Amino acid sequence: FLADLLLIIFFDWKYDFPFGVYLLLLLAYISVLFYGSYENLGFGKANNQALQYVKGEYVLFLNPDTIVGEDCFTNCLSFFKANINCGALGVRMIDGAGNFLKESKRGFPNVMVGFYKAIGLANIFPKIFGQYYATHLPENENNAVEVLAGAFMMLSRKVILATNGFDEDFFMYGEDIDLSYRIKNAGFKNYYLGETTILHFKGESTTKKSNAYFKHFYGAMKLFVDKHYSKSLLLKLFIYIGVFFRKNIAIVKNWFIKNEEPIRITKTLIIGNTTEIYEVEKLLLINEKLVHTMNLNDLIFSFKNLKKMITEHNISNVILCEADLSYRAMLETIQLEMGNISFSFFATSAKTIIGSNDKNKNGFVIAAKQ
Repeated sequence: FLADLLLIIFFDWKYDFPFGVYLLLLLAYISVLFYGSYENLGFGKANNQALQYVKGEYVLFLNPDTIVGEDCFTNCLSFFKANINCGALGVRMIDGAGNFLKESKRGFPNVMVGFYKAIGLANIFPKIFGQYYATHLPENENNAVEVLAGAFMMLSRKVILATNGFDEDFFMYGEDIDLSYRIKNAGFKNYYLGETTILHFKGESTTKKSNAYFKHFYGAMKLFVDKHYSKSLLLKLFIYIGVFFRKNIAIVKNWFIKNEEPIRITKTLIIGNTTEIYEVEKLLLINEKLVHTMNLNDLIFSFKNLKKMITEHNISNVILCEADLSYRAMLETIQLEMGNISFSFFATSAKTIIGSNDKNKNGFVIAAKQ
């Protein structure tokens, strides 16, 4: 604690922190405990270690590469209290480009579900044969589903005790399907909260081109089948064949996909206050003629004004600054249908721009040189 206090005093001397920052940091230190590890234990095992210290009525597993709205947690807690049979809860997720992530709601694998997906019927007739991604359920509505995503998974404490958390045999991928399966077998329901949206910068842990992805993802699928469908030889055989072909098709496909050139910002719209706009322009180091700004100090932010400016100035990239914009407003903004627009975010305290335009590839970071 003394070491942390000296660190706070140092930052106060360097950056002239107000007294309120001292108080907030002290409260955060008292109310939040941080646990780390010197090795990568895997998603499930690392979360289970943290569960040893949990005392609250509800537990949230949340990926670090996410942005949540200010009302997200209160919406989830209200749903839990209104649905006593709710064991776990997931939300609607979008990627860094504003596209809906289908894994937000899924179904358990079985012979017919796998068959529909393998032969393409799930894509052609999603409302009839799309059980794997539960595409028969509207993405913006709340519904009971079978499988939730580990990127955002809120559980009640009684479910944690009933299921003993994640199966540590799953290093990465598949542990959320396994836990969802055990939650349902324990007599609870999994719910998808389609009325609440978060952003998940998908693909930041491993890319779909990496050997680590193939190893962990397809290995997890086999592990799940061996664990829960050991008596169904037909299903095991079918899924094994599907995994083999999908894995090797993906590997061959990646051989022919060339890496794209680094993102080149052309006409950019910066939405923020005067200070933020100045900091972003310094980071971008681009000609002022290519930059347009929507200053929140002078203009009430509205989606109508945003669409108008993008159209008039042929904007291709929008940077949202976090100081005066709510996270909910940011999430609503990137879901607007405005053509091929690239969105990124400016973290005021870190003076860093982050973004991700493709869920299958790593995102980008623009930070000041030290």
